[in-house]
Amino acid sequence: MRDHRPQRVDAPDARPAAVALVLLSTPSGELELLFIRRAERGDDPWSGQVAFPGGREEPADLDLLTTAVRETREETGVDLSTAEQLGALDDLYPRTPTLPPVVVRPFVFALDARPTLVPSDEVQRAFWVPLAHFTEPAVRREVTVSLRGAKRTFPAYVVGEDVIWGMTERILTPFLDRLAHL
Repeated sequence: MRDHRPQRVDAPDARPAAVALVLLSTPSGELELLFIRRAERGDDPWSGQVAFPGGREEPADLDLLTTAVRETREETGVDLSTAEQLGALDDLYPRTPTLPPVVVRPFVFALDARPTLVPSDEVQRAFWVPLAHFTEPAVRREVTVSLRGAKRTFPAYVVGEDVIWGMTERILTPFLDRLAHL
């Protein structure tokens, strides 16, 4: 991960944002990844979706790494300030023109102890998913969702009742591919 040189996106009209992929090494040696389900809110274009903790850069943030750490603490109660920072992934932006213009930089962190999750009011719940779950054949599939009255089909991961699609899927898939080739 540390050797990866992320592709940066230059989008002057887009607001910078960051997310955190937080890996947890369990006592049995398995890796788990932290996700959130966003609360249902009318002012949130990603309302109710499964995502990584994160959000838009604020003026007080020193950089996007600071944004990822701050947003993770605010949304889940997890303090990444002393976590091992493993690197960053390629920038990406929404493909749907109806979504806000943002460029998201994903950062990868590692924890060796399970923190207490304290979801904020922006988060319906925070939860861990074993990475091994994503290799199960039935987990990766296409889903059809209704967006602004039109049905669209997207690649996704189905984890129990949760569907990981959209930008989160577009971050997760190359991350899993990179891990498979380590």
